[in-house]
Amino acid sequence: MTNSRQYYRKNFSLSGLLFIGGVEHEMLVQNLSISGIMVSIDPTNDIVDERDIFLLLKQSSLVDIYIEKIHLAGEAEIVRVDMEGERILIGMEFKQISYDADNLLYKRKTYRKSMASPGQMLIAEKFYDFMTRNVSVDGLMIRIAENVAVQVDMLVEFKFDKLHLYGESRIIWFEHDSEGGTILGMEYQHMERSDIKGIPRFYHQ
Repeated sequence: MTNSRQYYRKNFSLSGLLFIGGVEHEMLVQNLSISGIMVSIDPTNDIVDERDIFLLLKQSSLVDIYIEKIHLAGEAEIVRVDMEGERILIGMEFKQISYDADNLLYKRKTYRKSMASPGQMLIAEKFYDFMTRNVSVDGLMIRIAENVAVQVDMLVEFKFDKLHLYGESRIIWFEHDSEGGTILGMEYQHMERSDIKGIPRFYHQ
């Protein structure tokens, strides 16, 4: 009888992308379960063997993954690293996963990483504090904890300390929620940093 504490893992022949150490790597899925995934990657100039993975884990054990064929994208935690011949095996547990990634990427073109961090925005000569909901290399979604009068295509200035970003963005959409807050979807226009480190692109053709 199968141990009820063990999750069934199914072998797959799927490819995807793994974002680790600020670089996207092509990965091959070895097996997949409801709780996690085992993948393999080829060594590169950045990651030669499992020791390089362990060095990156000192910064963070969380990575981003994207598998187009099964519409899966999100954040996972590395829990195991081994070598299999010349390939590097990486075992991960899912943390924040979306199963609508294909539709999400089709609409937005680039992957949006869930991230809750504070920032500031200047709207009509008044500063507002916000919390991010998700962030991509093209834009971000934020929430301001009060009702703010805004319009689509309005240009606003923002500062986001976590990624050391500041500049101008355009409001693509907005809504006022039931708690009296304002949720904004924004697209970067002019920024002081063009390369956003820590956010994968996972570009969707």
